[in-house]
Amino acid sequence: MYQWRKFEFFEEKAAGRGGGGGGGSSAAAVPAEIAGRVTCCSGGRGRVAVGCDDGTVGLLDRGFRLSYGFQAHAASVLFLQQLKQRNVLVTVGDDDQSSSQSSAICLKVFDLDKVQEEGSSTTAPFCVQILRVFTDHFPQAKITSFMVLEEAPPILLIAIGLDNGFIYCIKGDIARERITRFKLQVEAASDGSTSLPITGLGFRVEGQAHQLFAVTPSSVTLFNLHVQPPRRQTLDQIGCQTNAVAMSDRMDLIIGRPEAVYFYEVDGRGPCWAFDGEKKFVGWFRGYLLCIIEDQRTQKGTLNVYDLKNRLIAHSMPVGDVSHLVCEWGYIILIMADKKIMCIGEKDMESKLDMLFKKNLYTIAINLVQSQQADPASTAEVLRKYGDHLYGKQEYDEAMSQYIHTIGHLEPSYVIQKFLDAKRIYNLTNYLEKLHDRGLASKDHTTLLLNCYTKLKDVEKLNDFIKDEDGIGEIKFDVETAIRVCRAAGYHEHAMFVAKKAGRHELYLKILLEDLGRYDEALQYISSLEANQAGLTVKEYGKILVEHRPAETVEILLRLCTDLGDPTTRRGSNSMHLLMIPSPIDFVNIFVHSAQYLMEFLENYIKAVKDSPAQTEIHNTLLELYISNDLSFLSISQENGFENHNTKETNGMETANGYKSGTRDKSNLGKEDTKIAKNIVDRRMKGLALLKSAWTSEMQDPLYDVDLALILCNTHAFKDGLLFLYEKLKLYKEVISCYKQAHDHEGLIACCKKLGDSSQGGDPSLWGDLLKYFGELGEDCSKEVKEVLTYIEKEDVVPPIVVLQTLSKNPFLTLSVVKDYIARKLEQESKLIEDDRKSIDKYQEETELMKREIEDLKTNAKVFQLSKCTACTFTLDLPAVHFMCMHSFHLRCLGDNEKECPECAPEYRSIMEAKQKLEQNARDHDLFFRQLRGSKDGFSVVADYFSKGIVSKTTVPPENGQ
Repeated sequence: MYQWRKFEFFEEKAAGRGGGGGGGSSAAAVPAEIAGRVTCCSGGRGRVAVGCDDGTVGLLDRGFRLSYGFQAHAASVLFLQQLKQRNVLVTVGDDDQSSSQSSAICLKVFDLDKVQEEGSSTTAPFCVQILRVFTDHFPQAKITSFMVLEEAPPILLIAIGLDNGFIYCIKGDIARERITRFKLQVEAASDGSTSLPITGLGFRVEGQAHQLFAVTPSSVTLFNLHVQPPRRQTLDQIGCQTNAVAMSDRMDLIIGRPEAVYFYEVDGRGPCWAFDGEKKFVGWFRGYLLCIIEDQRTQKGTLNVYDLKNRLIAHSMPVGDVSHLVCEWGYIILIMADKKIMCIGEKDMESKLDMLFKKNLYTIAINLVQSQQADPASTAEVLRKYGDHLYGKQEYDEAMSQYIHTIGHLEPSYVIQKFLDAKRIYNLTNYLEKLHDRGLASKDHTTLLLNCYTKLKDVEKLNDFIKDEDGIGEIKFDVETAIRVCRAAGYHEHAMFVAKKAGRHELYLKILLEDLGRYDEALQYISSLEANQAGLTVKEYGKILVEHRPAETVEILLRLCTDLGDPTTRRGSNSMHLLMIPSPIDFVNIFVHSAQYLMEFLENYIKAVKDSPAQTEIHNTLLELYISNDLSFLSISQENGFENHNTKETNGMETANGYKSGTRDKSNLGKEDTKIAKNIVDRRMKGLALLKSAWTSEMQDPLYDVDLALILCNTHAFKDGLLFLYEKLKLYKEVISCYKQAHDHEGLIACCKKLGDSSQGGDPSLWGDLLKYFGELGEDCSKEVKEVLTYIEKEDVVPPIVVLQTLSKNPFLTLSVVKDYIARKLEQESKLIEDDRKSIDKYQEETELMKREIEDLKTNAKVFQLSKCTACTFTLDLPAVHFMCMHSFHLRCLGDNEKECPECAPEYRSIMEAKQKLEQNARDHDLFFRQLRGSKDGFSVVADYFSKGIVSKTTVPPENGQ
């Protein structure tokens, strides 16, 4: 027999307390109302049913009190079983009858939910059906075992074992008596003797397949009921006595023999446990094997509760003469021959663990919680205590192995702080590795693990942690933390590997540029990235790249911004595509110390892309670079960096030897000043070209901000740019002001010739401003004034009197300057006066003639002497019409219009229309002022209005009351 440890994991419970309370004997017994001897019992659905030899059945509650009893059979109850799925009780009993023609053994089915009153004092459940067990086809024999299987309610499968080796089976809906009967027979004994009784039955269900175990004293047989006819299979040639048969929760058959306990599966004998002694009862309770073993010498029984998984005896206690073993309410219930009841319950897990902890039996405690499927937190707590126990014994490796099993439930800091000592760094490393494998590590844990590797200088483990064997595994740690620790420890290659694998391009480049200074490799890596990622990385590290590899950086930026790297994706002038690629303006800030390369970058960009969404910002930036005076030329110093470095060293040596150094410095400074001046000129030429090319005559709006361009040109005194912009904006007076400030007289006159020509849409008033400038100049400018006067005379911009008044302010100008101009003007004016006098005389004569005609018409009679009609030229006869204009017409030739002369009417109408138009214009003040502003001589406009009588007429409103 195995020498297993014994524990007290169970205790006797007091009856009637609902499972509460501790040990101590209880006075529980079968109620006195049950007078007969208990022949059978069954648990189920919260009650225990007991059958007696007087035919009664009693139902006991949790306190072992009688709920109610009833007469099930006339003579005795042989077997009974409560069903699990329905509140139904199935009994087999002896109903003694006077007739000897039929068997008295009956099977009855009671519905415990339907209780019928049999009188004032008794209650009985409704009997659903009564069946005769034995019939003509099923001869009578002694029943030795009984088992009911619930298939799909209301279908039942009932197996009845007999002492002749037969098993009678009843299957179907017994309540409606829709049943099928069949019988099975175990294999006969090998010695040819009569068949042995069926001592035990057990159903095994696997899906739709039903199997029946049948046990005799000398065999174990399995019947497959899902085939017809049922197939028999003998599993073993040993058996057991009655009550030593049970079924485990895994549907294995258990039989108890004096030498051992055997388990059977469908394919034969399974595990065997050598527990010595006569097995009076065998049972199964919550994974425990129950055995009541009778000592042959003392005839006393002992209840042993075996934990087969953990190989221990969970409980052992002496018991009396047990007649029945049943499990209900989570307890093991023993009914004694003297009707006493013993109730045994399992202790709670905490009590069992405390018992084990006190004895330092941590291994058993761990196995116990695992076998009983305790929650993970409880298991982890046991493992923690075991680890603490081992740690206290300085068994650090074993302790760590226990702590590792607590990962996910125990706070890692609890374990880490125990192993921070340098001597235990290997254990700590192991724990942290497991923590990362489970994906439960924090940033601090990653930092600590990597520090452990670096302290141990264990590059191999560092490689295993950082680099997966296949290179495609998921990263099990915080990326930024790993990179930071590896960089700090000098493991740059590992840090780069992590960054690249995690897709953290910015961190990868940070290591390449800041730690390793591998600029070419960084540029190559950026080139391999997608456009969006490459753009982000260049924005972040572009300053470093421009500082050390400016030309290559510009090349990469051009590929990014123009999409030259992948011509297949280029879509010409598709604006939507241009919006998807990076804009050059996004990268301007990286050229903060390399303006020359910024200029080169933007120049190449506008050559490649003509319709950029950011073209205004690009042109603005280029203009600022072109026009600025103080542009830094870091690129020049970079290109000649080696030479400059050597020059500094040579200069230092020459300074110590005498004067040669100073001479060479001055020479170098002069050359550099010349180079800078030339560069400024070149850039301004580019700036002027950009101003013109970005605002051609065909363009309505320029490709740059005009206000910003004006500010830049003005701030940096870029005269050519200002002149161009003023001219494009038609700010001609501002153009003249530029020449005035520069005292460029030739430029002034040339500008006025270009901008003051009215025939070309110019502004002739510029000549007046120019004359005023020379009049206030305060120096001799006779030559320029004469030239100006020539154009003033030609355009007739300024009256002569104004010319004289303006030029008189300059004391350096003499009368000879304007002598010829005044003479010509006087001659012109004299001729005009003479012409005006002739016109006046003519108009006066015509006016006098008109007045005389009017007077003659008013005072003298008019003689009409025409003899022919003016219209038809026939002889004039009556009726005739004569008009004062001396035209005569037949009345018939006039038609309906006899009030006006047809010959003179058109001329009269045109005169009247002109008069009405003049009167209407007199009320249109806007027209008058527009003509006044658009005329060279405003006085002539006013005089014209007066001459036509437009403004001479005034309307005086009538006074009130008149």
